[in-house]
Amino acid sequence: MDLSDLVAADAVAVDFAAANRRIVLEQAAALLAASSGVAADTLLAALLEREKLGTTGFGAGTAIPHGRVPGMARISGAIVRLASPVDWGAVDGLPVDLVVALAGPDEGGADNLKALARVSRALRDKALVAKLRGCRDAGALWALAANSSDRAAA
Repeated sequence: MDLSDLVAADAVAVDFAAANRRIVLEQAAALLAASSGVAADTLLAALLEREKLGTTGFGAGTAIPHGRVPGMARISGAIVRLASPVDWGAVDGLPVDLVVALAGPDEGGADNLKALARVSRALRDKALVAKLRGCRDAGALWALAANSSDRAAA
């Protein structure tokens, strides 16, 4: 699964200013809503519910908040790069500045897990993450994420 299959070009925010994790999740839900057709409050509820189970802070300043949404047609993603890092309660204790949010069908099971694995592989690529952090705008960040996914999977 390619990141361009998960994240629409208009589901990317760059230099988003947020004071805390919830505000970031609200932005991610808004981006997901625009690309999926599901209400932002429904998506936010799913993301918050998953956060209650434990942090989605992936480490090295990245997070992968995700949730299952009843009635959702397919998996959708959003990328939010923050202007300043926020505390995410990440496993390594580092604040987060790069977020890839995913929402998938409630019955998506294996497909949801494959999408999560795809994103986690990409975010383990330190060179890719550094380049994503250095992109000047949302279009450049999306293009890099979409075109680098095959390399990150290797």
